[in-house]
Amino acid sequence: MVGMSQLISTTLSSPASPACPFQRCRRSQATAPRRPKAGRPAVISCESRPSERVDRREVLLVLGGMCTAGGLGVGRRGDALALPIQAPNLSECQTAGTSSGNNCCPPYSATILDYKFTPTGKLRVRRPVHKVDEAYLAKYKKTVELMRAPKCTAPIATAPTTNSWLFFPFHRFYLHFHERILGKLIGDDSFIFTDPNSSLYDEYRDPAHKPPVVLDLDYGNKSDYVPPIPQQQINRNLSIMYRQMISNAKTTTLFMGQPYRAGDNADPGAGENTPHGPIHLWVGTPEPCYVDMGVFYAAGRDPIFYSHHANVDRMWQVWKKLNPRNVDFKDRDWLDASFLCFPDILFYDEDARLVRVKVRDCLEPEMLEFTYQNVDLPWLSKRATPRATPAGKSRRGGRSCSNPRGGAATFPLTLSSLASITLKRPKVSRPQAEKDKQEETLVVNGIEFDPTNCVKFDVYVDDTDAGEVKPDDSEFAGSFVNVPHGKGHNEKMKSVKTTLRLGITDLLEDLKLDDDDEILVTLIPRTGKGKVKIERIRLELSS
Repeated sequence: MVGMSQLISTTLSSPASPACPFQRCRRSQATAPRRPKAGRPAVISCESRPSERVDRREVLLVLGGMCTAGGLGVGRRGDALALPIQAPNLSECQTAGTSSGNNCCPPYSATILDYKFTPTGKLRVRRPVHKVDEAYLAKYKKTVELMRAPKCTAPIATAPTTNSWLFFPFHRFYLHFHERILGKLIGDDSFIFTDPNSSLYDEYRDPAHKPPVVLDLDYGNKSDYVPPIPQQQINRNLSIMYRQMISNAKTTTLFMGQPYRAGDNADPGAGENTPHGPIHLWVGTPEPCYVDMGVFYAAGRDPIFYSHHANVDRMWQVWKKLNPRNVDFKDRDWLDASFLCFPDILFYDEDARLVRVKVRDCLEPEMLEFTYQNVDLPWLSKRATPRATPAGKSRRGGRSCSNPRGGAATFPLTLSSLASITLKRPKVSRPQAEKDKQEETLVVNGIEFDPTNCVKFDVYVDDTDAGEVKPDDSEFAGSFVNVPHGKGHNEKMKSVKTTLRLGITDLLEDLKLDDDDEILVTLIPRTGKGKVKIERIRLELSS
């Protein structure tokens, strides 16, 4: 994650706007309906204040809120997602009945074009922010000024998605059209932005996290947060990147997420969970209400959002180059994806035309005529090490006795304090060839919470010491992080249910637990204590 710790603030004027404007935007039957009682069409309602203008990014944010429930999933098969996914009818968007005089409904056209990218023969290179020159920075600032101008009204896309296997391809197209819009604004079709960070000003960034404070990839928005010393933080960040890109990403589903179809609960991959989520929380200001980056509905207002996601997109490309087994899905439901709230993935192009795209058309950056500058990956050699010496741990009857406290938690439970459970392993003493084919995976099922809450909990193996285990310790298996969606932004979505999957084959080797028939697993709430329910935990072999 090169350069994300910089978070430089320069003086670029930004129009004043209310901190939490979309707490008043309401959605009425915008998601797929329950089993119909009558043929009543979906109606989309939106409201804005007189003092606000509605620019292209805010249209995107409104529409993103309409589809949040579809992106996160619902816990019961009898709910909306048990039916084939249907689109809200954009032609029937209405204001919410106020006298504000503003209309935040998106431009509507019954014509949807199949998008055909026209090659120019120019391969654009996304560079790290610390390697761009002043001329480039001035050009980027100009594009943002133009985009924020009141007369600039074209939207970008119909709806962003999170917590699904569409996360990476959606955001690649999202950035593609964003760049094409910026390029048209300044008359430069070769324009491309940097991958790791943006120094452009946004008033809603956490002032406590500006330089020289080093970015924390394990951040969970804790009120009592005390940053480690810089070098210690850097080491932990590198270990997190190793875990998320290698140890916890040995299969396509672990890295990109499980297949997501109508009726499924959300099941995101390692590439989306961390460090993507913690960076959102790190940048956004806790008061008021986590905006901009710290809450999904408002994140697109901060220029860092686009550069952050360019860096996340780069991780997709890096992951595929790390190991020949790291490949994209072959499933046609993914390649020809039907996108959450809409029958297809729909975007607005630089001419404000509604266009249809397919995942198969963005599998490699070169397909959209861009690439990333090669940079060093210092985390490649930063595999975590055990907090305690594995050789010094006692064994009795094939079971770890390194911690005398057994796992006695009973599931389902509300995670309000430390909870440990002893799990029987599916198979022990596996040869390397078998490990290469199947990853031992720790699955935390039925994670249910209010999506407007910030939530983070950590998962440890063979250790229950909540205060001592750190991200660069092997005992640290990973974390679950929820970036809030904003109170009042999606009033009908009271709770969501999702799953956390953690690859632990490397961890078991590091802790000398390969031959043990049981392991101790501990969950520790960090943010949102008592606000998360967990159905069960299990171990499985996945390929």
